[in-house]
Amino acid sequence: MSDVVCSAKGCHAAAVWVLAWNNPKIHTPERRKTWLACEEHREHLSQFLGVRGFLKDVVLLREWESPEQDG
Repeated sequence: MSDVVCSAKGCHAAAVWVLAWNNPKIHTPERRKTWLACEEHREHLSQFLGVRGFLKDVVLLREWESPEQDG
């Protein structure tokens, strides 16, 4: 999975975490969008989503099983 990189702007580090989120104003409750995060950016990205009420789950990439929906 070396081609899976962090979603933080300008970061090219390998992703370790999946941040599953949902914007309730535009997504159905069961829909999950995803951002990927390296160790350095996990907390920052989680806070960004969390303060907006979007963050639903943070899971290690190796343990993530993508839902059938697009992410």
